[in-house]
Amino acid sequence: MYQVKDKITFLENRLSQKRFRHSCNVARAAQQLARQYGENTEKAYFAGLLHDVCKEIPFEEQFQMMQAGEYPPDLAELHSRKLWHGIAGAYFIQKQFGVTDRDVLNAVRYHTVGRAEMSLLEEIIYISDMISDERDYKGVDKMRRLAQKDLQSAMLEALQDALASVMKKNGLLSQNTIEAYNYYILKAQEQKTIVIKK
Repeated sequence: MYQVKDKITFLENRLSQKRFRHSCNVARAAQQLARQYGENTEKAYFAGLLHDVCKEIPFEEQFQMMQAGEYPPDLAELHSRKLWHGIAGAYFIQKQFGVTDRDVLNAVRYHTVGRAEMSLLEEIIYISDMISDERDYKGVDKMRRLAQKDLQSAMLEALQDALASVMKKNGLLSQNTIEAYNYYILKAQEQKTIVIKK
């Protein structure tokens, strides 16, 4: 069902060598996490492979696809061009490849900002994008360990880092990311995995 051979060829011709390598690495990381956490490994590989399909096309084209699709951007996304490719990517794979699996479309759409009540596949793609083999940012080893141990804790850590990074740059905060953070904080509190400070 999730044919990847032709998609690999398509991406190899479409993306820079660096972005293509990243896409393949995310696909492999997603496949591994899917195997560990009980998600469909083929679907995870497929979504991971395609998550950045629109990353390197002109912003004008990204904007047009974002506007044409069924995933409206929030205020921060609308004003942050680097976030457009996820929304455009969901539209692209639906129209270009005939992808109808809502879980895959959501995984591509929300891989940059997250959202509340993400599916397991969405979480896997979000985290895989952060821990792929070529990533070398400060804290990546900790994120990889968390991903292997507890996906929910990895999500919360990733969202905290994302929000802190945007705020440090005086950027706009995506409503989707804020809602995702609140969702995972509440989930952690319910599971008593964090201590509430009073």
